[in-house]
Amino acid sequence: MRWVVVAAIALGMLVIVPVGLGLLEAPGLRMLRKVWPPVAIVGALSLAMPVSSPAVGLACVYAVGTFVLAGTGAARFLRDRSFAPVDVAALTALVTPAVAGASLVVERVGGTVLGFGPKILLLTVAHFHYAGFAAALVAGLVAQATRAAPAARAAKFAALTVPAGTLLVLIGFFAGEVVELAGAAVLTAGMWVVGALTWRLRASVSDRAARVLLTISSVVLVVTMLLALDWALGEAFGVPKLSLTWMAATHGVLNALGFGLCAVLAFSRLSVASADRTHPVAS
Repeated sequence: MRWVVVAAIALGMLVIVPVGLGLLEAPGLRMLRKVWPPVAIVGALSLAMPVSSPAVGLACVYAVGTFVLAGTGAARFLRDRSFAPVDVAALTALVTPAVAGASLVVERVGGTVLGFGPKILLLTVAHFHYAGFAAALVAGLVAQATRAAPAARAAKFAALTVPAGTLLVLIGFFAGEVVELAGAAVLTAGMWVVGALTWRLRASVSDRAARVLLTISSVVLVVTMLLALDWALGEAFGVPKLSLTWMAATHGVLNALGFGLCAVLAFSRLSVASADRTHPVAS
């Protein structure tokens, strides 16, 4: 299981976060985009090494990068003072990698936090690259691209419930399985709305590759979030659920490749097209 999770995290560090940062705007973010690739390489290398002082040192470098990223989110909020759904989603995307960065350092130390050992910490690193950064980013982009009512109201709902669900899941790590289940339910509702709106959005996209990528990401969310909800129900009430290994192989892989990668690549293509004035989406 470990190497499946490590591969997903590396994909998040090396591809999904840097591509996603190109779709966001915040004070200081332009400079951070330039230095992110070496920071991400260092983070990925720390995961490839055995638990050791060098691995911890490299993880600390990556963690610092995520903290700086969170700082750009805070600077954006202080500048705009906006609680608009799109801005809440963007702030969540900028801040949540810091949770992954801090978890990475503790996991590389081989330690525990409030009883959570290295295995759970590694999954936390993955979770906050995808259910944190990628999910909030895409929810905000979908809301930004969806302007027609009543779909616009649904998009605003998703842009708020995805960050809220992510926060509840984080709180649930410490408060217990019932809170984590509530977070999973809220996050699932938000992501299913994102999936439905992405499916709707793809019909207006002229770029064939982007349309295919949007289709894949919307369909995958149906499966991955159902698995996440089932897992949370199993933890809270003992209903049958997949093992951690199978969750990594199904929910984790599909979320990384089918949702995260496909969605950010699609919106990146649409952003380039918009800049070239060939398509109005994601402007």
